[in-house]
Amino acid sequence: MKKLCFLMDSIFSIGGVQRVTAVIAGALSKDYDVTIVTFDKPEKKDLSLYQLADYPIKYQFISYPDVSPIKDKMCKTYSYLYRKFLPKCRLTSDFYAHSSFPRERLEALAKVLQEGNYDVIIGVHAFLAMRLATIKKGLGHTKVIGWIHNSFDALLREGSPYLGTELKYHYGRQLQKLDEVVVLYQQDADMYDKAFEFRPSAIYNPLTLKPGKRSDGQQKKFLAVGRFSPKHKGFDLLIQAFALFAQKNQDWKLDIVGDGPEKEQLEHLIVESDLTERIKLHPFTNDIQTYYSSSSIYVLSSRWEGMPLVLVEAMSHGLPVVASSLPTCQEVLGDFGLYFKNEDIQDLAQRLEDATHIDWLHKSDEAIKIAQRFNIDQIAGQWKQLIEKE
Repeated sequence: MKKLCFLMDSIFSIGGVQRVTAVIAGALSKDYDVTIVTFDKPEKKDLSLYQLADYPIKYQFISYPDVSPIKDKMCKTYSYLYRKFLPKCRLTSDFYAHSSFPRERLEALAKVLQEGNYDVIIGVHAFLAMRLATIKKGLGHTKVIGWIHNSFDALLREGSPYLGTELKYHYGRQLQKLDEVVVLYQQDADMYDKAFEFRPSAIYNPLTLKPGKRSDGQQKKFLAVGRFSPKHKGFDLLIQAFALFAQKNQDWKLDIVGDGPEKEQLEHLIVESDLTERIKLHPFTNDIQTYYSSSSIYVLSSRWEGMPLVLVEAMSHGLPVVASSLPTCQEVLGDFGLYFKNEDIQDLAQRLEDATHIDWLHKSDEAIKIAQRFNIDQIAGQWKQLIEKE
């Protein structure tokens, strides 16, 4: 039986990437010896999350050693020079790979992975994929895969909180050292091909929860779900758009389920809009199905997205969708979605109004059919083909 490793920052915390990884690792554990290597602290281990206790998965915890203050300053100085001033070429990129990942940490990670004797290692997220690229030579014949969860645009656009345009060359250079790269959309694969002249595999994320009761569409309620990270999910845009919508509509309400550093700002925005009786923030719950079942329209207001898993979850409960006009949303939804121009509050308010006049039952039937394409068995089969590929 092949030994398979998922390398990730955290598995024992709340998040879409964690849930997707748990579900896919669980499905693959039927055919492979699966280990998750995580930077979580051992005391955070909680197998009740994502039904991890149901799978024969092993866990290994790792932490990076400290770097001396002098070396840390030297590395940061070179990293700054590379990002801002130095020419972008193979030599400077490879130096940057080491300045952003000092030898002490490089060797610590390589040691753990070497000792695991894995046949395949999957780096979850762009940054760990690049770390694996830096140490790949030391991993022998192990197959190394980078699994990218953010869209090309989210990672590399001007002002991106992740990489940005100044690291575009470096990102492409490092990923090409890996044996395989997986992205979440065909459109993203096209963008990598155009920018870097290599084509990743595109594998959708699966539906990761068992759907609850199908919505009956009788509740005049919009729903949005996601982490309250600054700007990312666009909940600030949604609240402002709902305030415009609410000026003419007195019946509909909005539930937003999540938590995170933006919560206080969102609460202030709700009070400022005088909508405390119509917009409610709810904490994350293991029974998120209840919210889907008791809502009528799902709204995705994100400024950027990788694979918006919540769309599939919402559709599996029969919910029609209002969504930002992101390529990722359009690839999942096709003609089904009610799209608004990304970050356009006025346009979003209009789509909310339009959603209250749709043929709800027809749209609900469409939603169920689309969600069925994201079956875990089908997605796991695509991962197996990639793992076994010579």
